Amino acid sequence: MALIVEDGTGLANAESYVSVADAATYHANIGNTAWAAITSDTTKEQLLRKATDYMVAQYRLQYAGYRRYSTQSLDWPRLYVPLIDSLSANVFPQYVDFDIVPTTVKNACAELALKSYTAILMQDLTQGVIREKVDVIEVEYDKYSPQQTRYAQIDAMLSVFFKQQGNDMSRSLVRT
Repeated sequence: MALIVEDGTGLANAESYVSVADAATYHANIGNTAWAAITSDTTKEQLLRKATDYMVAQYRLQYAGYRRYSTQSLDWPRLYVPLIDSLSANVFPQYVDFDIVPTTVKNACAELALKSYTAILMQDLTQGVIREKVDVIEVEYDKYSPQQTRYAQIDAMLSVFFKQQGNDMSRSLVRT
């Protein structure tokens, strides 16, 4: 079954933010040959679906703004997502176009697709091990460390689209 890529119109059946061809271009441009080593387009489509599913599960509630249509299957396109670089107390913000999937979102999807080739993106969580002793070898894990893998590069890429703490784009009038 052919991969259905979101084109900015809010497709109800979209499965990925990026096409196999665009993911290949992204990886080639950054010199990542591991994507090209995956020879099956069917496998690449499956990886892109997994990456998109992960992005929806992990980031849906963090994005600023609103999904454009209630019927769209993915989180992009979105309305009222401010461009962080344009925020200033003296000007009105600029917003991400409401009829696109930003290039950064596509690139993050391509990165995650490659990661999903060798790892499970969202592991099931289990009880953390505090102390483990085998003969003379002893391991104690930090009970406050996250049990799930965090993808810092992806978080950083997408953070420009996240809701900003303390800056909800509204100002209250205070009379003195």
